[in-house]
Amino acid sequence: MVIFVHVLLCARKASRGYGGISITYYYMSESIHPTVDKIESLLRENGFWYERFLHEPVRTSEEAAAVRTGYLQKQGTKSLIVKVKDATGTGPNKRFVMLVVPGDKQFDKKKVKSELGFTDVRFANEDEVSQITGGILPGGVPPFGNLFELPVYVDVSVFENEKVIFNAGDRRVSIGMLSADYRALIAPIVHSFVLETDSL
Repeated sequence: MVIFVHVLLCARKASRGYGGISITYYYMSESIHPTVDKIESLLRENGFWYERFLHEPVRTSEEAAAVRTGYLQKQGTKSLIVKVKDATGTGPNKRFVMLVVPGDKQFDKKKVKSELGFTDVRFANEDEVSQITGGILPGGVPPFGNLFELPVYVDVSVFENEKVIFNAGDRRVSIGMLSADYRALIAPIVHSFVLETDSL
């Protein structure tokens, strides 16, 4: 049985209206993936405000938005591991990278190629995702490519939201934080590569 709880943690940011601490005990049928602890440790070490949601397993952005109280789907991030070929020929022939887009958007393959300088782009399969991330299931991958030695490319629209939220290495755990803190912590490569609505 999974019990939904909401945990709010704060090491600083009180002056910005995000002060306070609330810790709730919880019970889950299976242990949480260790990546969750790694992310929370990073956030605490850097003094970043964040909040954690424990919920039923979710895979899609729509499912996640339904259980993340106080957040819209567009504030969610989708972390996509893709295999690319470098168009310049200066890097590895083919490599995995992470693309991060808002929960209500898709990436535009043509833009990824033209803006990021790749020729071939394909999604990593489930076995590849598991091998790269240490057993994280698709839908649970967090936008922390640095934990998996992956370059991180984030669409600029992610930072239009003051706060972002994401599955934190486990489909049952979401973490919300300030987008500015996420950008400072990850130092991603930022470009515009989402598919525009009128292109769908």
